[in-house]
Amino acid sequence: MKLKEFDYVLPESLIAQTPLAKRDESRLMLLNRKDGNIKHQKFFEIINHLSKGDILVRNITKVIPARLFGVKEKTGAAIEILLLNNIKDNLWECLVGNSRTIKLNTIVKMSNRLNAKCVEIKDEGIRVFEMIYEGVFLEILDELGETPLPPYIKTRLSDKERYQTVYAKEPGSAAAPTAGFHFTNELFEKLKMKGVKILDLTLHVGLGTFRPMKVETVEEHKMHAEYYNFGEKTAAELNQAKKDGKRIIAIGTTSARTLEHIYHNFNQFKADSGFTDIFIYPGFKFKAIDGLITNFHLPKSSLLLLVSAFSSKEIIMNAYKEAIISKYRFFSFGDAMFIY
Repeated sequence: MKLKEFDYVLPESLIAQTPLAKRDESRLMLLNRKDGNIKHQKFFEIINHLSKGDILVRNITKVIPARLFGVKEKTGAAIEILLLNNIKDNLWECLVGNSRTIKLNTIVKMSNRLNAKCVEIKDEGIRVFEMIYEGVFLEILDELGETPLPPYIKTRLSDKERYQTVYAKEPGSAAAPTAGFHFTNELFEKLKMKGVKILDLTLHVGLGTFRPMKVETVEEHKMHAEYYNFGEKTAAELNQAKKDGKRIIAIGTTSARTLEHIYHNFNQFKADSGFTDIFIYPGFKFKAIDGLITNFHLPKSSLLLLVSAFSSKEIIMNAYKEAIISKYRFFSFGDAMFIY
């Protein structure tokens, strides 16, 4: 399967640079994944398309100020580091700008309170650093780090909380699970009153989600592993939902990937934690989810492949064509799609 089959031309004016003033005022495309039928609404109207007993599963990861700037201890050369995964304790897998200059035992000085020592070299700009610091690491990050917005967002964010979901809880992501941006606390309360259940999981978004695909053939792509945590309550509720024939709807591709990873590994939902590099593309057999709430994704991206697998390439590419004609806003701060 050729990656170029999942390309499309997007006018730059449709790349959303800032979030809307009100989260749930974004547009919503309703897409029937079987017949391709499309309807256009506002996001807050999604409540009309969810029923008592439906399960919404959301990713409660929280974006950390993962972008750090420092200098090499010996040469003073400027170095940029993006924290990706907290492997354990003070060891972090990082994406490094100008990584060829970072050898084993190289020390990058961030401030008087934080140094990073390279303890392992991986491929494609990845290094493992031991973080050496005094105090509380997340407090130091808040002081020194920047929120790593995607490169297609050129406008400075006036309120950094807008690059978080309202339910963000577990710090650890280098990027936000952006499908959740459209939800407000008020909308969740209305959904609960209607009888829709809200369940949580964690997948810390790292390089696996936003790294560009550089292969010609889809099957050659290798996903970068990301950490997940899937609790007993969520597992039990979802197993009961499966037994009762209720719909399980993932808020975002990160939730979808975690749910499918768990179900494919255990043939049921089971409490578990670890790293997943699951790569979902057309031909994949979904076992866990019945619906997906998602944003509009970059051309030739692993996320576009995932939504194409959940429906079909033809239906998704047609929906994207319709979204462009209808001037939907694309990518992280853009509009939403409910594929059911």
